[in-house]
Amino acid sequence: MGVEFCRRYADALDEWLAAIYDELATPDAHLSLVATGGYGRAELSPESDLDLLLLHEPHAEVGEVAEALWYPIWDAGLKLGHGVRTLTETLDLARADLETATSLLEARHLAGDASLTATLVRSAREDWRDRADYRLVEVAESVAQRHEKAGEVAFLLEPDLKLGRGGMRDDHALRWAEFAEPGLLEVSAETLQSGYEVLLAARVELHRLSGRRNDVLRLEVQDEVADALNYRDADEMMSAIASAARSIAWVSDSTWHQVRRDRKHRRRSRTSKVERDGVVTDDSTVRVAANANLSDPLLPLHVALAAARAKAFIDHESLQRLREYTPPIGDPWPDGARELLVALLLTGRPAIDAIEALDQMDLFVQILPEWEPCRARPQRNAYHRFTVDRHLLETAAEAAEISARVVRKDLLVLGALLHDIGKGYPGDHTEVGVELVSSIAPRMGLDDDDCATLVALVQHHLLLPDAATRRDLDDDGTIEAVAQQAGSEQTVVLLGALTEADSIATGPSAWSSWKAGLVSKLVDRTIHLLGGGVASDFVDSPFPSDEHRLMLAEGRTVIRGVADELTVVAADWPGVFSRVAGVLALNGLNVLEANIFSESGMALEVLRVEPIVDRAIEWDGIADQIELALQRRLALTARVAERTRTYRRSTALTAHPVEPEVTVDNRTSSHSTVLEVVGPDDLGVLYRLTRMMAEMGLDLVGARVQTLGHDVVDSFYVRDRNGAKIVDPDHLKEIERALLSTMTDPT
Repeated sequence: MGVEFCRRYADALDEWLAAIYDELATPDAHLSLVATGGYGRAELSPESDLDLLLLHEPHAEVGEVAEALWYPIWDAGLKLGHGVRTLTETLDLARADLETATSLLEARHLAGDASLTATLVRSAREDWRDRADYRLVEVAESVAQRHEKAGEVAFLLEPDLKLGRGGMRDDHALRWAEFAEPGLLEVSAETLQSGYEVLLAARVELHRLSGRRNDVLRLEVQDEVADALNYRDADEMMSAIASAARSIAWVSDSTWHQVRRDRKHRRRSRTSKVERDGVVTDDSTVRVAANANLSDPLLPLHVALAAARAKAFIDHESLQRLREYTPPIGDPWPDGARELLVALLLTGRPAIDAIEALDQMDLFVQILPEWEPCRARPQRNAYHRFTVDRHLLETAAEAAEISARVVRKDLLVLGALLHDIGKGYPGDHTEVGVELVSSIAPRMGLDDDDCATLVALVQHHLLLPDAATRRDLDDDGTIEAVAQQAGSEQTVVLLGALTEADSIATGPSAWSSWKAGLVSKLVDRTIHLLGGGVASDFVDSPFPSDEHRLMLAEGRTVIRGVADELTVVAADWPGVFSRVAGVLALNGLNVLEANIFSESGMALEVLRVEPIVDRAIEWDGIADQIELALQRRLALTARVAERTRTYRRSTALTAHPVEPEVTVDNRTSSHSTVLEVVGPDDLGVLYRLTRMMAEMGLDLVGARVQTLGHDVVDSFYVRDRNGAKIVDPDHLKEIERALLSTMTDPT
């Protein structure tokens, strides 16, 4: 669909521009109208720039023709990139400017003197080949820089289809390389073409639907693009895009590695080192020797480990041989297989490239068949950056970085690799993962205790982050519940490290100093309890502190903000907290944690906050607004509603917003009912929820607030008016109804 549209669009423009030119210039005008860049390739998406060159002989009169030629294009609303130059000027510019040089390699004649265009194209290509050593290194450097900025197409939630690694520009760069070295891509031409067509089709529809030049496939438009391209759903489309991009990136990496290596070998001789029988490191390349035992199922792991340790590239021909001749690893695994995989994972980030090289040739699924459904599987929420397979590798790499903290490094990296393995299958990913790992662990040769620990890591990989960010760590019930589920000190320590690795690999919003501190506190307290200690030993800074009690006793209003902490002391009445939360929302501050206490008619609130954007918190102005809100002199509801409408217009919404849900927990806390509210994030959501609680007569004694991408997970510790837990089913049902109504209809 994409290729056909582009060609028809280019054909229509060719005819239109040729007609305009013919009206302006005589056959002997010594001018040539040339399509360059993407237009030269006849690959124009709906909002692509129209790159044109008006080429002329030195003596030709060109000014009036050029001006008359460009204006109809601008009047038609097309984006024009244009130049007016002589042949010599154009070639001189190309020698100095890489972008100009590459745009001429696929230049195409449109109108005028065809011989002039032919001379330009022939000369540009000859210059390119004559300067190939310099030009190819220059392109290789630009490819690496572009990847650094744009990231991956295959593994990112919102990929840049053109500039990302594995994107369309990588295909273009490979074509430029082949102009310098004809035949370079002969073996990979079919792979590149099929992958490129997938990306081009998505880009065409993205342009058409958005009505603007936009190459980043945002989450909120993926459903529409998928529907336009007749995919079953966006997941199928994103999986196809990921597979296409992986193939393009695979060829691109191999080609530019070969280019660099060939040019380095011209300057100095090769050096080879045999890592083990059959595995050879040749400069920066690992390959399988001609006499290697290809029937050894461990050979792919040996090759990957050698490549990761040397930070080297795995030779494609060697991978092809392994794919063709090396058998699956089998069940149970041969001696040494698990040790090889663990050693590979412990190399950290280099293991990602090595495993992806195996996976490109279907060799990793011969080691771990359960990996297959995870390959290129998208996670279409704003919380995760990567596809499932890449997330697992990223987590393992992050785990390797902190593996010195734990005794069982092997279980940590294996747990990291397998913690989300269930996401490739239908059903709850944790339950499915437990079932899969219960089979994988013994197949690897782990003993019963280690199998149980690995299964526990998968089963409870969300235990610590959920408890730390959603529950009160000063509540004995929280620590006891975590200790009961984890079962052992070793498991808790491993879960702590896995939580950090998983969070960092997930995305920038998944890990922070605040979350790290909570998880660390939870791990320490759980280990203490499992080691025979008691919950009463947990004494850090009591709440309320002696200073807090003095402020309460004075009976006057205090509003004090220092760094990221706000302390409010005021007369106690229903809705105090919601009004404070409303003012914070108006000022772009998220509440992370709230401790609340009341005594003798006075309320104490201590809140930890963070700004939505990175800027200093202006506490003086915020304190003035809070004072007005507490005096009921601020139209808070109206102001929050107004800001909410503006906020919605200026932020992108997730394609699949989470359905609002309220969960009642009367087990964890010994003194309060915990209401956990999950739903789409929105400015002022905390204000509205706590205002509704005040209307329902609930006594709010604590809160934990967390934003996960475009969703919120808020936990509220509440009591009834008598200071007791809320256990009446009818009352709880009404509370749930009120909170759900607030989430679904914020007006």
